[in-house]
Parts: sequence; structure tokens; C-alpha cells
Amino acid sequence: MSSRTRAAGRLTDTAASLPAESLSGGFPAIRMRRNRKTPWSRRLVAEHRLSPSDLIWPMFVVDGEGQRVPVASMPDVERLSVDLIVEAAKEAVDLGIPAVALFPFTDPKKRSEDAQEAFNGDNLVCRATRAIKKAKLDIGVILDVALDPYTSHGHDGLLIGDEIANDETNAALVKQALVQAEAGADVLAPSDMMDGRIGIIRAALESADFKNTQIMSYAAKYASAFYGPFRDAVGSTGLLKGDKRTYQMDPANTEEALREVAIDLDEGADMVMVKPGMPYLDIVQRVSSEFGVPTFAYQVSGEYAMLAGAFERGWLDRDKTMLESLLAFKRAGASGVLTYFAPRAAKLLAD
Repeated sequence: MSSRTRAAGRLTDTAASLPAESLSGGFPAIRMRRNRKTPWSRRLVAEHRLSPSDLIWPMFVVDGEGQRVPVASMPDVERLSVDLIVEAAKEAVDLGIPAVALFPFTDPKKRSEDAQEAFNGDNLVCRATRAIKKAKLDIGVILDVALDPYTSHGHDGLLIGDEIANDETNAALVKQALVQAEAGADVLAPSDMMDGRIGIIRAALESADFKNTQIMSYAAKYASAFYGPFRDAVGSTGLLKGDKRTYQMDPANTEEALREVAIDLDEGADMVMVKPGMPYLDIVQRVSSEFGVPTFAYQVSGEYAMLAGAFERGWLDRDKTMLESLLAFKRAGASGVLTYFAPRAAKLLAD
């Protein structure tokens, strides 16, 4: 008997001794760990990838020159003056981050009931946008369309009596949007959650020959407890009268989010956003799968502060946890993530 015949006989005997299910898809014919054995194999079969191109860096602008003002409730996050915003934008370009989102820390003296500073073509975000454009950087500038950084009462809209007036606010948002487009903003991001504002802003942009200005709608923005540190960063802490539940969404609702997204897309939104992020990954997944449009998520200030606090205490590994949290958005179907971790994450991903 040849050695090949003997070997074949042993294989036949072994196969005969195995349970039937092992020959039809069970263990040991299938060992899921085979593909996990080596780093190259894990990379080869990875279903989702995170890259610097998936990140948007939110920045806070403050008056002055050479100013770096730490945000107490957001470790390692600073308000930057316009000159340093340009330097940060250059860093973002070098890191492969495609866009920055700018938010102002408005001088309390410039806040008013009717948010007049929002319509000032020389306000902080407009000046920062023009400075970035003057530097001819290959980066997108996203500006928030909402009145809360400019109102003395801290609401996203105009307060008439005890009510946030929807239609009057929309008229104000159009004025704000046109000022920002004139300054050179590439993407306008209405975050106010007024009914009908996307359609009205889109029509105004078309009429004013800003046809290529994109709209990233905060389509599903929830009335969340995770926004506290952001309000600290833009100087709204302590100003808010009441709450925002009459215009931001109830955290209990999912189907309503899908309806909000559908309406904003019909009105002319190019992209949509879910906010907050990690507590609402189910919303991200449903929006992405049901509409098939560019869907973004905002890893908001409270999420950032929660993780950063754990990092400072040594309770979690900073870099591994940070990247895992961002990868979760990609797994849920997000096209990209607004995150204060953007520069650190981009450096790690580049390495």
C-alpha cells in the first residue's frame, strides 16, 4: 500500500469519526478565530474602516489675537482667536481632516433678544471663515445656522412672550445664512430645529446665487442632557430660560426622526445629521439605511467630556477607547463624525 493510500485512509477514518454537523458548517470545520489570528488578516477582513477623511473638527472662536482660552468642562479643548483658528485649520489639512465646524464665543455685551450679532458680516465666525479662505486652504468650512450663540436668552430662535416663534425665527435664520454664505462658508448647518427652515434657506441661497452652498441639516437633533459643556464653550451656560423641548426632539422617539429627515431632504438638504451621537446610534443606523444619503453624527460635548474625564483618571485607555468610539459611528452607517477628538484621532490613524 502506498503512503498516499495510507494517508487517504487515515483522513477517511478521521472524517468518519467527526460529528456530522462538523462536516456541514460547524466546528472544527469552521473556526472563526482563523481570520483573527494575525494583524494583517484582521485588516484584510475588516468590515469598516476609520480614516481622517471621516472626521470633522468642531472649533470655538473667541475675540482677540493669540488667544487660547481653555474650556473648563472639556479637557484639552480651547477657544481660539481667528489667527489661531487659521493655524488649526492648517493643521487639519496636514492631518487629512476634510472640514472644520466653527462656533463663536460671543461677547455677552453683543448678545440680544433679537440676536442681531448673528446678522453681522464681521462677527467671529464670518471673520474666521474669511481668514481661512484667504489662506487658500483645501478644507471645508461648516457654519452653524442657529441663534443660540447670539441670544440673551440662550434659545435657538426668537422668543416672543413665552414661545419660540417658528416663522419669525425662520426669517432671521435666512438673514444669518446669507451672511455666512457671503463670508465664504462651504456648508451651512441649520441646528435650530424650526419647521420649514431648510426649504426657506435653500430658496434664499438659490435666489442670492449661492447655488453651490451645501446644507447639512441637523435633521434629528434631540433635546439631550449631553449638551452642557458646549453651552459652557459658547458662553450660554446660565442664560437659557426654560428648555428646548418644544423644538428639539423627544429622546423617546425614533419614527419621528425618520420623518424629520425625510422632510429636510425634500426641502433641499444635501446631508443630514443625528445629534447627539453614541446614545443615538440606532437613529444613525436607521437614517443611513433607509435614506441612503450622506449621514453624519455629532459626538457632542457631553460625550467628549465623559470620555475625557475617564481618560484623565486612568479609568480608560485614551487612544484605544477614543478610536473605538469613533469606529462605532462608521459601523452604524455614518458617513462622518463631528468630534473634538479629530486632531488626536487623525494623528493616530496616520501613524
